[in-house]
Amino acid sequence: MATYDTLGATYARTRRPDPRIAAQIHTALGNTTDVINVGAGTGSYEPPGTVLAVEPSQVMLTQRPPGSAPAVQAVAERLPLRDDAADAVMALLTIHHWADLAAGIAELRRVARRRVVVLTWDQDVFRERFWLVREYLPEAAALDDARAVPIDRLVELLGGAGQEPVPVPHDCVDGFGAAYWRRPHAYLDPQVRAGISLFTQAGDGLITPGLNRLADDLTTGRWHTRHAGLLALDSVDVGYRLLVADL
Repeated sequence: MATYDTLGATYARTRRPDPRIAAQIHTALGNTTDVINVGAGTGSYEPPGTVLAVEPSQVMLTQRPPGSAPAVQAVAERLPLRDDAADAVMALLTIHHWADLAAGIAELRRVARRRVVVLTWDQDVFRERFWLVREYLPEAAALDDARAVPIDRLVELLGGAGQEPVPVPHDCVDGFGAAYWRRPHAYLDPQVRAGISLFTQAGDGLITPGLNRLADDLTTGRWHTRHAGLLALDSVDVGYRLLVADL
């Protein structure tokens, strides 16, 4: 599997925090006074109370903007932190990259005093509702079947958790997988794809045929005819989920 030392080089340009998603994450964190961000990447969605970011990729760490929280290079499965190190720990769109999910979640619970917040996605919902993987990239989506974490499994490891759908706005500024659901031409842009692990980990051989079909459908107008209903929507639920576990 590719690492973020190779696939994360464009994150500072394409993966900027969306304010609506940020508001939902910060509400989920509640009135916690200090937060640790695990799998922090370039620092998107870190609230003002973030006291430490943990990220294994040096490439990602170097893209953190000036004024960001202090950061340490480490993996989720072995956090260099004492027990009960902060009120809350958050892990956003990262758990599917961990080598040992159970160990990583156990570490989140160990260092959090009060709350763990995890942003992930429900692969079954994603496959069914997101037109890109359903119609154009089913082979690439099959790779996600192996790395996606079933929600029930994650809730179990967290010791119970509430679930919140995270709607994706039509003009989402954070370029994750489904961010461009109403802007299909964006998926033909190599720079956009470079910030989405679905594309970078699948490889050109797996995604090129589907992207060629998408380009053709956009040229002929077939995509717009088939998905006219999407163009009237402000947001969609394609399976992104925020899990909140109180300890």
